[in-house]
Amino acid sequence: MTTEGDQQKAAAAAESKKEKKKPEGLVIPPKKPKLSKAERRALQEQQRAAKAAAKQQPEPPKGAADPQNEPGKQNATKNDAGSAGKDDAARDAVQDKSDQKTVSLFSHLPPYRDPKSVVETGPHLWPKGVSLPSTTFPLHPAVIELGYQYAKGEIRGGNARCRAMLAAFHQVIGDFEPPTNNGGLTDMRHQIDQWILKPSFQYWTASCRPHSVTMGNAFTFLKTAVASLERDMTRDDMVEMIQETIDAYIRERIDLAKQAIAQQPALQLSTTSTTTTNNNNPQVFLTYGKSEAIAAIFRNMAASDQHSSSSFRVIIVDSRPLLEGKDLLLELRASGIECSYVLLNALTYVMRDVTKVYLGASALMSDGGVLGRVGTACVALSAHMHHIPVLVCCESYKISNRVQLESITGNELGDPSQVAMTTNASSSDDDDNNNNNGALKDWLETDNLRLLNLLYDLTPSEFVSGIVTELGIIPPTSVAVLLREMNPQN
Repeated sequence: MTTEGDQQKAAAAAESKKEKKKPEGLVIPPKKPKLSKAERRALQEQQRAAKAAAKQQPEPPKGAADPQNEPGKQNATKNDAGSAGKDDAARDAVQDKSDQKTVSLFSHLPPYRDPKSVVETGPHLWPKGVSLPSTTFPLHPAVIELGYQYAKGEIRGGNARCRAMLAAFHQVIGDFEPPTNNGGLTDMRHQIDQWILKPSFQYWTASCRPHSVTMGNAFTFLKTAVASLERDMTRDDMVEMIQETIDAYIRERIDLAKQAIAQQPALQLSTTSTTTTNNNNPQVFLTYGKSEAIAAIFRNMAASDQHSSSSFRVIIVDSRPLLEGKDLLLELRASGIECSYVLLNALTYVMRDVTKVYLGASALMSDGGVLGRVGTACVALSAHMHHIPVLVCCESYKISNRVQLESITGNELGDPSQVAMTTNASSSDDDDNNNNNGALKDWLETDNLRLLNLLYDLTPSEFVSGIVTELGIIPPTSVAVLLREMNPQN
């Protein structure tokens, strides 16, 4: 038990502590203000850009004259630096305005980045704002060039992007030579993983454009293949083995899978075409946008001995701003297939004549949902309301182990200025006139106006009749089973 004397001693000690004064000459710095997440991210990007700019400037050799100090070159250098700085400042201002115009519902998604703000163009492409450790290799020119093509949208589609990524890795690994200064990494497998695979994929994903499901699955496969190699293999044998693995993945999982998918619908038509119709009216198939697998399906139907090109016709539904269905239209017409071309707003007018709908997919969720080009869910919903079967055609390597219930949580933002264009956005390169012809050319300066360019949407599994893969036609409920059979180690 505490006595009254103990309590008095404790009170006296507390008062003595309060009476202690700060020593003279002690300066306590003020507390730093708390930064928001966006402010911290902006500060980190500025620091990375400053480090990258410092590394890009090579040190002149000792005793060499500085060309910047030569008479007659100082003014030209100042003018070039001033013009480049003005261009960068103007581009950054436009990018900031575009970021501020993002719809709040999709503010959690990575904003669209102008390709010129990602890569420094000129005689040689050079990445902007990329800071890598000093022990790593610099990015290969093929990696930078492919990232620029991703950012510009020159390479679109899950298969095309994955094929280009693997081709770039094939070239970079073939050019790789283990350095003498290995930075502590003596295993060539770890060198390829830490100096080639991870930096390249991180650059494409973080600086150029978010990766697709196909790229993620192929990258995971390649990392596993590299880690499973024998450590004591020579450099030539290891490079040859990796390149053969890349070639086999492209051939088996993409090219041959597409051919196998093309044969599945042709077999179904051969057994049902004589019993489903009582007259000589051709069957009408509808598709949306462009898909490599669906194009192969229709070409296989036209080339089949059991079906002539007049026994069916295809309705291609398309939508702005990419209008990718035009490429499919030209491809099918070159094969002699009768086609019709309509925009998405005329879908309900042609749906009454359709007998079957074929849709492509960018990814398959494990619960049977289909992630596809924006507008795919609208077509599937309309076909479901008209009691028309919907077949989704995609390769099995597009299956993801994720579950997604809507199109808001996981999506990708495209260039909002493409929505304001009146021309085909997929065929417009660097022509600034295409951005100035629309009625919304001054949308950045217009108050209370925001443009949204979503690239994907999610189609629920109840709107899908079947999924056509190289392994056969399965119901959407069996996607999880197929994923488990393909990855038994998981």
